[in-house]
Amino acid sequence: MLDEVSGNAHSFQVDLRGLVDLLSHHLYSSPRVYLRELLQNAVDAVTARQRMDPTASTAIRITLNEAGLRIDDPGIGLTEADVHRFLATIGRSSKRDDLEGARREFLGQFGIGLLACFTVAERIQVISRSAAVPDAPGIEWLAASDGTYSVRRLAPHERAVPGTTVCLTPRAGAERWFAPDVVTDLARDFGSLLPYEVTVDTSGRTIRTTDSPPVWDRSYDSAAARRVALIEYGERALGFTALDVVELDVELAGIRGAAYVLPRPANPADSGRHRVYLKGMLLNDATTGLLPDWAFFVRCVIDTDTLRPTASREGLYEDETLVAVREALGVRLRDWLTGLAAQEPQRLAAFLAVHSLGVKAMARHDAELFRIMLPYLTLETTDGQVTFAEVARKHPVVRITPTVEEFRQIAPIAAAHGVAVVNGGYTYDSELVALLPDVMPGVVVEELGSDVVTAALDPVDSANELAMAGFMAMARSTLDPLGCDVILRAFFPASVSALHLDSREARNERTRAEVAADADDLWSEILGALKSAEPRAQLVLNHRSPVVRRLATISDPALLVTAVEALYGQALLMTHRPLRSVDTALLNRAFDELLGWASQNVTESTEEDGKA
Repeated sequence: MLDEVSGNAHSFQVDLRGLVDLLSHHLYSSPRVYLRELLQNAVDAVTARQRMDPTASTAIRITLNEAGLRIDDPGIGLTEADVHRFLATIGRSSKRDDLEGARREFLGQFGIGLLACFTVAERIQVISRSAAVPDAPGIEWLAASDGTYSVRRLAPHERAVPGTTVCLTPRAGAERWFAPDVVTDLARDFGSLLPYEVTVDTSGRTIRTTDSPPVWDRSYDSAAARRVALIEYGERALGFTALDVVELDVELAGIRGAAYVLPRPANPADSGRHRVYLKGMLLNDATTGLLPDWAFFVRCVIDTDTLRPTASREGLYEDETLVAVREALGVRLRDWLTGLAAQEPQRLAAFLAVHSLGVKAMARHDAELFRIMLPYLTLETTDGQVTFAEVARKHPVVRITPTVEEFRQIAPIAAAHGVAVVNGGYTYDSELVALLPDVMPGVVVEELGSDVVTAALDPVDSANELAMAGFMAMARSTLDPLGCDVILRAFFPASVSALHLDSREARNERTRAEVAADADDLWSEILGALKSAEPRAQLVLNHRSPVVRRLATISDPALLVTAVEALYGQALLMTHRPLRSVDTALLNRAFDELLGWASQNVTESTEEDGKA
């Protein structure tokens, strides 16, 4: 306990150490927030004084010297009752729930956030005089990190004018937080948009750290000059030169600021980290949840007076207001895109060259935007990289492969035979292709089936079919145990000897059989009941391939079986799908037997050359 200084002094002891530990490890992410809390208390006090007396001074001063840090504000000040109310709050409990409730309750005056200073200070002294109660004496609150503090009424000469002074004495090991350059950077970082002048006085220098009004609230000679100023500000605030900038003036949501388009492709998994100010005070420069998930291609700098901060004032509270703001900002970005499409197609093209994925993500949930973007968004097809509008215009029936691997396998053959196919394996493309009938009536979308491919391939004339009959019979009997039929067609390119095709049903049945084989008796029985009529894959042999035609001349049955297995394995590898264990075994066997046959022929040829 502190000794009483006079008859009107009061001394107390509370578990400040527990509170400081809670602040350091659970409420605040870094000791750097101590300066933000000091500024926030000063700004709130000045704002309250302005409501009462608009002629009062608003300048906030931070002074650094050998003793530590002092911050002075000409704000509303505190009465003894205010101080005791605050002390009762911080002494009530060191539980997190209670502390967070107090943090919200006292956000506008003195603030539970003052305790954040104990993360860097050994002692906190607050000297204040109330402007709201002119006859009330000044008050001193003096607290130490060991849990002791005192409250003392001041003599008139000790505090003659309204306002508050807070003095911090550095804690051992925390001196770096009081270095002039650190304090100046923190004041500028947290408070650059504050409506009142904030200065840092150190070593005879006075540095102004505020830069208001914000760049988006200033007047410019032209729209081009305004855009340049916004982009230059974004570079300073966010650390990159934006590809483009979108002003965010959403009056109903209480939002002012700008969204900066990233100059490089963004990761859809990154929902974005934004610089958010609350009434000019920085909450966080990595705030999440501000924009819809699809808007991962922009980073925002905004000032708001409607959103609710968390207890630590380092994030936004997820409530109905934030949901409404998120939706309003999403609408603003959508309107910007549609405006570019209508008025500035060159800027839109530059944007889409980098961020088409983001627009595709957005268009999935907005049919009107998708309709507007049809002439600009592209996808991979057998006709090359073309727009959605061009695909739908040229091909009333749009066929799509579900994976990139299937497209890579079938694209050269489909293109050679005039079958239009879309690669649906890239993010969002299959979802958008499925929406085409909704925005372009008359268009039909189908998954590419094996029957479509085989129907497009050229049949083989009867004479050639007859010449290949023995080989085809051998091939069918070899692959029948694997659930694969063999057919003969002629197609381009001739370098592809065989094509493996199967339907979605065949793939599903194959997966079911594999799972059933590894399951216990109960699950194996259940999966067995789900077995459908055996859908069979197809191995399409290419009669235009010189390899296939030569195989028909081989008379050795064992070699023919090996050759068929090798063709089957090669076609499977071209699908880029995982191989079953039975397919892997077949490939290994065919490879070994072909090597053995080749080495035997080389040996026999060498022996005959030696005899000759």
